[in-house]
Amino acid sequence: MTLNNDEDLERLKEIGRICANTIQIMAAALEPGITTAELDAIGRKVLEDAGARSAPELSYNFPGATCISVNEEVAHGIPGPRIIQAGDLVNIDVSAEKNGLFADTGSSFAVPPVKPQIERLCRDGKRAMWVGLNEVKAGKPLASIGNAIGSFARKNRYTLITNLASHGVGRSLHEEPTEIATWPDKHEKRRMTEGMVFTVEPFLSLGAQWAEGGDDEWTLYSEPRAMTVQYEHTVIVTRSGPLVVTLPG
Repeated sequence: MTLNNDEDLERLKEIGRICANTIQIMAAALEPGITTAELDAIGRKVLEDAGARSAPELSYNFPGATCISVNEEVAHGIPGPRIIQAGDLVNIDVSAEKNGLFADTGSSFAVPPVKPQIERLCRDGKRAMWVGLNEVKAGKPLASIGNAIGSFARKNRYTLITNLASHGVGRSLHEEPTEIATWPDKHEKRRMTEGMVFTVEPFLSLGAQWAEGGDDEWTLYSEPRAMTVQYEHTVIVTRSGPLVVTLPG
């Protein structure tokens, strides 16, 4: 999507705030003993109370309001009877629609007690996302996002999942610009233009380089198996830099 009026900007900011607030409330409820289905129900209520609709359900008939992925699950985990345990690494991905516009955000959370290595992974996962976001500016190459995140990962001895990309968002959950790499991609020749809307969502890992399917049609697992985090914001390209819309408020 490319924004071209203030009305769309305000609507995008609104759904962005709703998604961000939903993650915050779900994260506050995250504790040992809760099931991923119960956590998802909390997220569903927050979205519905705000007049928003789950984007995965709306767009793809996903069997849940949110995606909740635990430990070996990298993305698109289906909410269900799985019980959260102390020490689990949980990713919550919330995308939703209101008044015809979509936003998408995600965060990973470690349930205490947290091992130092996982605490560091979560910290650096956020840093990797912001390294990418800080490359967002009208006129710059899209490849600069993946190049910067790749340099950060190498410097800090992490790997990146290289088949889960960022994507355009706005009028639908996935749209142009499609398949924006959050790793170095020498084939990426596109440039960012003012008003362009997309996600920045690197998957930073302790050794995985790929996401592969499992027993259901949704859940993706790290290959090789390794703890992996994802942090994601929806951002608008401006001439002065990134305008992040998925911040709580």
